[in-house]
Amino acid sequence: MPVFIFGRERDGSAPEPFDALDGPRLAGPEGSHPLHDVRPEELVRPSRGPVEGEILVEKPVVVGGSVEGVVRLRALERIDARRAVLRLVGLRLDEVERSESHEDAEGHTTRTEKWVEVDGSLFAENAFPEPAIAPACVAGSTLEARFALPAPRLGPPTAHLGESIVAWALEVRWDVPMGEDHFVAVHVPVAQHPDLIRAGVGKQGGMSVLDAVAVGDAVIGVSSPLPAAPGTEMTVTVHWPSASGGTVGRVELHRRTNAPNAEWTVISTVPVDPASLKAGAEIRLPVPAGIAPSFDGAGLENTYVIRALVDRRLRPDAAVERPVAIA
Repeated sequence: MPVFIFGRERDGSAPEPFDALDGPRLAGPEGSHPLHDVRPEELVRPSRGPVEGEILVEKPVVVGGSVEGVVRLRALERIDARRAVLRLVGLRLDEVERSESHEDAEGHTTRTEKWVEVDGSLFAENAFPEPAIAPACVAGSTLEARFALPAPRLGPPTAHLGESIVAWALEVRWDVPMGEDHFVAVHVPVAQHPDLIRAGVGKQGGMSVLDAVAVGDAVIGVSSPLPAAPGTEMTVTVHWPSASGGTVGRVELHRRTNAPNAEWTVISTVPVDPASLKAGAEIRLPVPAGIAPSFDGAGLENTYVIRALVDRRLRPDAAVERPVAIA
């Protein structure tokens, strides 16, 4: 439903070619999350201008790998551009809190309205000289060419954090003087590379892939393979000698991000007896399908921790935690 503030409809926007949903769908009232129901592939506008065609990516793309496929184009009218190039472009899209105040004739604030709108920017615009694409052509001209391009070397991968999105697209863009650029584009999912995390690159590696991590007098271990895959379970062991003084305990998977409109989230939780934590417990901790991978890039961070807690009466809860990687 459109959001109106002081009679004005509020809109959100993203740069080309991710502008397919620009408008009221990318805005919402205070406290809302307009990105929650947006899929990254919905953002990409397939084409604009007197050109039609397709860009086919022939195999899954992972960080540090390659992007391979074929591009097929046809000019519907004469095109006169300064240049034309195949580009791999990366988008960061965020929910942002906005406010606007209304004042009376004496300058006193009479009402303040708050809302959430979506704002995006391109953090990567990687242009490639091959395949060569003619900047000027007559109506009916066609092109079919193969391409093999480097995927983002260190990421970030495609990710939906709920309140922020990282997305990638391939586009052929004609730079048109004194007019709107023409383009043909396609969404390209880029998966996180488990080996990148295992190598300790970025903040998502390091202790998050260790078998066991000591935290005070506790040791939290993961005996199942790391980084963990969404849609599986982690086998977690917790040996916490000082886990006492409570009647209820639990082991949780938490997501933490610096996305502007996000909060830290409990992803899954398993109840445990505090006495079993004290002696040493093994827990099967679910990793829900569809959650975003661990990554840092484009100014965003998405990390996970395993957290063991004991609820204690009339005292603050006791807790220990360790980082864990998800791919």
